[in-house]
Amino acid sequence: MDAEERRRVILEATRRVGSVDVGKTAADLGISKETVRRDLNLLDAHGLVRRTHGGAYPVESAGFETTLSYRTTSQVREKSRIAAAAVELLGDAETIYIDEGYTPQLIAAALPRDRPLTVITSSLAAAGTLTAVESITVLLLGGRVRSATLATVDHWATHMLSGLVIDLAYVGANGISRQWGLTTPDPAVSDVKAQVMAASRRRVFSGVHNKFGATSFCRFAEIADIEAIVTDTGLPASEAHRYFLLGPQVIRV
Repeated sequence: MDAEERRRVILEATRRVGSVDVGKTAADLGISKETVRRDLNLLDAHGLVRRTHGGAYPVESAGFETTLSYRTTSQVREKSRIAAAAVELLGDAETIYIDEGYTPQLIAAALPRDRPLTVITSSLAAAGTLTAVESITVLLLGGRVRSATLATVDHWATHMLSGLVIDLAYVGANGISRQWGLTTPDPAVSDVKAQVMAASRRRVFSGVHNKFGATSFCRFAEIADIEAIVTDTGLPASEAHRYFLLGPQVIRV
């Protein structure tokens, strides 16, 4: 195969499996490790993958997004720690927004049950997690349901949000970078997230370390717009400090 086809095969494998290893990829394709490294470096430069020591993982983009079912099997321990730490930031909030995605779903599950809360969410999964809790009132945003994430989008959702004032929003993103802020692949999702940012007094971003430095298609917030970032210790302390200098508290768990 030529170089372009080879890189396409490597990218497809990265997206299908969730990551690739240089050595295994070289053996599978019958090429040298150095060739795989060059291909991955080029894919990284084009914003399609992020390089790691010995391999790469895919960056979500307008043409590729992981499904909720995949996210529930990836980095679960890290996401559980992040969710627990994010809930510690609840403070005296009475109205809370829970974003789509698996980490926000874990935040929903970790919310306290001993105080009245109103939770607004676009996530069918998060709503389902909370509907049996007597102390929590759940408001599910209307709209078109995206099959990949089981979340609602479009003008029904943004119209509902436009009439609300929310104490605290737990927001996610497909990518977060110091240059481009918080990004997501789908314009319809970006519209909902932007409206959430506008409607909320406080905003907390929660996400695993491999979202950092990644950039997707649609930007909906700047780093300075959020109060706190909660992530895992896979994000180096030096990089966490660079985000801290832009405004938010950075918590690594």
